[in-house]
Amino acid sequence: MAKKKKEPTVQKNMDASRVEGLRAEVLEQPITETLTVNYMPYAMSVIVSRAIPEIDGFKPSHRKLLYTMYKMGLLKGGRTKSANIVGQTMRLNPHGDAAIYDTMVRLSRGNETLLTPFVDSKGNFGKIYSRDMAYAASRYTEARLEPICEEIFRDIDCETVDFTDNYDNTMLEPTLLPTAFPNVLVSANMGIAVGMASNICGFNLREVCKATAAWIRDPDCDLTEYMPAPDFSTGGEILYNAEEMEQVYRTGRGPVKLRARWRYVKEGNLIEIYEIPYTTTTEAIIDKVSELIKAGKIREISDMRDETDLSGLKLTIDLKRGVDPDKLMQKLMRSTPLTDSFGCNFNILIAGMPRVMGVREIIEEWTAWRTECVRRRVYFQKQKKADKLHLLKGLKRILLDIDKAIRIIRETESDAEVVPNLMIGFGIDKVQAEFVAEIKLRNINKEYILKRTQEVDDLEKEIAQLEDLLKSERKIRGVIVKELDDIGEKYGQDRRTGIVYDHEAQTPDEDESLPDYPVTVFVSREGYFKKITPQSLRMSGEQKFKEGDGLGFSLETSNAAEFLVFTDKYQVYKARCADFEDSKASLLGDYLPGKLGFDEGESVIDVCFPGNYEGSVVFVYENGKVAKVELSAYATKSNRRKLTGAYCDKSLLKAVFLLKEDTQLVLYSTEGRALVFSTAQLAPKTTRTTQGVAVMTLKRKATLYRAALLEGSAIVNAARYRTRSLPAAGALLKEEDAEEKQIELEL
Repeated sequence: MAKKKKEPTVQKNMDASRVEGLRAEVLEQPITETLTVNYMPYAMSVIVSRAIPEIDGFKPSHRKLLYTMYKMGLLKGGRTKSANIVGQTMRLNPHGDAAIYDTMVRLSRGNETLLTPFVDSKGNFGKIYSRDMAYAASRYTEARLEPICEEIFRDIDCETVDFTDNYDNTMLEPTLLPTAFPNVLVSANMGIAVGMASNICGFNLREVCKATAAWIRDPDCDLTEYMPAPDFSTGGEILYNAEEMEQVYRTGRGPVKLRARWRYVKEGNLIEIYEIPYTTTTEAIIDKVSELIKAGKIREISDMRDETDLSGLKLTIDLKRGVDPDKLMQKLMRSTPLTDSFGCNFNILIAGMPRVMGVREIIEEWTAWRTECVRRRVYFQKQKKADKLHLLKGLKRILLDIDKAIRIIRETESDAEVVPNLMIGFGIDKVQAEFVAEIKLRNINKEYILKRTQEVDDLEKEIAQLEDLLKSERKIRGVIVKELDDIGEKYGQDRRTGIVYDHEAQTPDEDESLPDYPVTVFVSREGYFKKITPQSLRMSGEQKFKEGDGLGFSLETSNAAEFLVFTDKYQVYKARCADFEDSKASLLGDYLPGKLGFDEGESVIDVCFPGNYEGSVVFVYENGKVAKVELSAYATKSNRRKLTGAYCDKSLLKAVFLLKEDTQLVLYSTEGRALVFSTAQLAPKTTRTTQGVAVMTLKRKATLYRAALLEGSAIVNAARYRTRSLPAAGALLKEEDAEEKQIELEL
């Protein structure tokens, strides 16, 4: 038998000491130091350099991509393969080709994410409204810059913005792009940082330009007069709420409700949905409609399919015969993502600090920033003209004696002495002398020099105008307004998203859209539910139940009727008869716990039909207490289907009675006693979880085990079991009163 090899003791001791040293190092590092040294720089990097857009409306990834395309000459030239652009952009953006291409896709015209796209794309770039329509690889697609990018890069070479080194210090890139219009409001933008997020909806370019120009003229103007609401690339309609929109414009936060656009095609008895909310996808809509059809909540649809093609989005719904398309669409708008909400969060980096701002404040910040850009451009232009004027003034000196200039150059033996000799000979400085010395021989004639020196007066006038412009902020803002008017006129488009005001958005109550007809409901003791029409009931035989089960109660009602299902987990579930398929007597029916999505181990105690929610519900508990709760406490204005805290959880519930008017009940205890009392003796409560009042006094270890309506009980002499005051122990149950009868509840 081979002996086990022994590990060297020295190595074991070294490993043990190393582990102990590492453990000591980890344990000794304070959590505050870890957060400060490791986590905070990462968090700030994500906030400042990745996820939150700046005042020019771009994140760093957008800016690096567009600037690369600009330097590649793609603003005026033809398209190039997207893979070429991605490769060049990696000189500025080291996050990988996949991230860069994703950014290009989002900025492209083909993807339709932006109302005003910046990338003129060719090929399959996917669609914002489709979850499954994947874009082609970068080697198959082509791109160039859209014409509007002229306004994005206007005067970028005039020192209008600062430049910084790229990540490896091999080239310069702009810290911001000098957008000549408020792109921060025009381009939709979404980003998730650390501890904060940004979600900016897009506005119409023409409206934004008009609103900004109006604000510059009058800061107290009504912005909604010029840009009443956001505009989305997928179209649809905004359900306009004045208060919510005012909140978005004022604070930068709030919801914008959207809904789809559709049309009814009578020839094929079908509905075509051709515009959907910006926040959803065609697949999400189809999935939700399929779910509703499977649940039996929608029966008017025979088929639904996606017929989107090159002409645009189209979801087609085939209707069954006799279906009202308006009512069906009202139901779908309520129950599917065909109506959705865009949650605004205008979080923008201003001088490196994230700020949530309203629309007016954003326009104010952009105007201040753009004013500085224009001022820097004007100063750059003035300096260029001043430099040119300085050279021409030196050239003008030569006009006095061209032959002298030629003689000085000819007689100078050393090349290095030419410029100093010209400076001495004509009294000009070094820059002017360098300019004169570089003039071609063919241009040393009086005609050429006269033409050039005639520009001096024009340049002096232009420089004076530029200096006057620099001194007046009002004039600079006038330049901005003129540029905004030109951009809005040249690139502006009509709104895609319609605006539906409150009075136009009213829809009928949900009850009106439910098919209503008489039905008979059968509920078994174990919680099986059957809804049978009168025609089917007349033709059917005996009701079928599961073995060991039987009829709990039956009731004639309507298909639109609502009912409450009380469970042993102190909850109540709300449902309508219309939520269930029409059944037959030969079927078991729907199992309520499964149909309504009960929690695990939850069972049905009772089913009640509240009607118009007038009356009360009486709960009888094992400890002898009885609670009377107003039925209106279970009425909800929203479509909530589950209410927790449906009744008190201090004692076991034994019976539930729905009463339209007061009646008499019989309580039975395990001591063999019975008590008859009127529900009028109980004060109604509005709180569902009230403990109720003591009605039947019980001895130790005794419990209340049963309750029934007096008229449905076996009690012959009811006076024997009544008392003048409550609580009471009741009377011993006589044999003639103990015979149980079938209980029938008239609800």
